[in-house]
Amino acid sequence: MNARLETVLMPRLQAGAHPQHLLATLLGDYDFAERSPIPSAAIVHLLAEFGITAASARSTLSRLAKRGLIEPVREGRRTSYRLTDKAGQVHDRRIRHFLAFGAAPVPDTGKWTVVAFSVPESQRDQRRVLRVRLQEIGMATLFDGVLIAPGDRRDVAARVLAELSVGTAAALMLVTFDSALFGGRDPLAAYDLDGLRARYDDFITSYTPLLERVRAGAVGISEALVARTKVMDAWRIFPDTDPALPTVLLPPDWPLPAARSLFLAIHDNLGSLAEIRVRNLLEKYIGARAAEIRAYRSDQYLTDD
Repeated sequence: MNARLETVLMPRLQAGAHPQHLLATLLGDYDFAERSPIPSAAIVHLLAEFGITAASARSTLSRLAKRGLIEPVREGRRTSYRLTDKAGQVHDRRIRHFLAFGAAPVPDTGKWTVVAFSVPESQRDQRRVLRVRLQEIGMATLFDGVLIAPGDRRDVAARVLAELSVGTAAALMLVTFDSALFGGRDPLAAYDLDGLRARYDDFITSYTPLLERVRAGAVGISEALVARTKVMDAWRIFPDTDPALPTVLLPPDWPLPAARSLFLAIHDNLGSLAEIRVRNLLEKYIGARAAEIRAYRSDQYLTDD
């Protein structure tokens, strides 16, 4: 589920190493001396570690500033950037969401949130936007014009309907399904569980060799920084796309727990090496402040208030 605060537009979800996502991940996954400003040249140098050109890095800074994620700060003759206060709140909440996702079984309340809408063909663009926005909060299409999600998600669904001014064209309900009584459509049929399983399996297959190398001490500081950031960038897709169905509705061999364990092991075990590389890259730009840079670890996000 996408967490947002007003005027802060997080980069759109995309597969692959997108520069805006990489920079947002870096700014949120390391403590840059209490989020003090970082010179633009330092950020360009940091992103070069990921194969991002200087022109692309500077374009990324400009775009994230327009989104309200970062703000420019003049330090003498140079321009530096830091996360805005609102973006810091959003990012902390998002990172906590990424790290906590899958930590506990999802209870089955027997209730489902349903949005039914009827938007005429002449307003097909509004219909498409409505469907996309509802899917972004974890709802799936059961029938044309009927989207569902497990549990009570009426509050967040109501906000979407209000933002889009759907009015009387939609109805919001909390229901139980009695499809077994008459052979109707199973609500699980709305979800592509086979496709989701394949994505989890691909994640596990792709990153298990990396974890083996990490445990063998075969990963250096440069690779640690890139690998740690990329595994976070790959993992973040799951909390935003997995519908978080009640655990009892899922197959007993569901791969989420194994994928999460793999992700956290890589993320946390590479933290010390990655922070050394970040300090080395930024030291010539920020001097002694570089020694204060720390890589966040999952237990900090999940236990801090």
